[in-house]
Amino acid sequence: MNPQPLKIVFHGQNAANFRPGFESLIGPEHTIADLSDALDQPGERAQYENADVVIGIQLHSQMPVPHKARLFHAPAAGTDAINTALLPAQCSLCNCFGHENAIAEYVMAALLMRHVPLAQADQDLRQQRWTYWAGRPDALRTEMGAQTLGLLGFGHIAQAIAHRAKAFGMRVHVANRSPIRHAHVDQSWTLDGLQDFLASADAVVVSLPLTDTTRGLVDAQALSAMRSNSCLINVGRGAVIDEQALYNALVSRQIGGAVIDTWYQYPTPTQSECAPSQFDFAALDNVQMTPHMSGWTEGTVRRRQNTLADNIGRLSRGEPLIHVLHGPT
Repeated sequence: MNPQPLKIVFHGQNAANFRPGFESLIGPEHTIADLSDALDQPGERAQYENADVVIGIQLHSQMPVPHKARLFHAPAAGTDAINTALLPAQCSLCNCFGHENAIAEYVMAALLMRHVPLAQADQDLRQQRWTYWAGRPDALRTEMGAQTLGLLGFGHIAQAIAHRAKAFGMRVHVANRSPIRHAHVDQSWTLDGLQDFLASADAVVVSLPLTDTTRGLVDAQALSAMRSNSCLINVGRGAVIDEQALYNALVSRQIGGAVIDTWYQYPTPTQSECAPSQFDFAALDNVQMTPHMSGWTEGTVRRRQNTLADNIGRLSRGEPLIHVLHGPT
């Protein structure tokens, strides 16, 4: 069948990141409009309400409803800011991945930093301090390959991490909602065995999405099960780990440290800078802080653009959509 022309809107600054060159990925029969986050410019509200396809990361009760939309496509994996109850009955909600390779590299870099202190060795030697010189008993380093890596969740991200971890010789443990059998997994638990899982690992990577069942899943009780020298790495969603409990565990050195990429407070369109938490994580010397950057690469943008374009093509041709989370397929 001939492709059906579609009216497509990119809503907000986040979606705008995936806009450059998008025309080249879809047919010329489609039209594209770029809309502000506030939808307060002339004509924007009507364009949003009449769009066939909305590309954006949020939908809430203070926004107009995309009454005619048949596809609401998040240009990201997370859709927790999209209220599906506000979607029209004919509309499918889809998401994108494509970030797993980038995040896996971030996690490997974070882990390697704990065992191969290149930056510190370089800084010390520039001051004529041979801190890690071979032959000194107090200069011995640990090896990442001798460690056990725990993966909380086993979706796209965790599977990419497991593949790389096994290349370094690590043992891989997994806790997941459903049982896991995988070539790269040495031992697994369901979430009712969360504390046993956390106690088994030298480093734990959280990659779970934020849902009603995962919010605060890693709480004070869970953190108390972790080893005193273990590292917690969060590349999922901030609120999966209880904010107060994590801060307390780090301040008291109940756990060895944390690498935090996903946070509890974020900049907004009206406030471009803010602290990432109500607690002063920045004052702690056992925390590595990054600004939700783990999956943000040129490759991620390119792969997500291709997913968006693929689903738009499928919709226009009447074919089944991919990555459907809600609504018609």
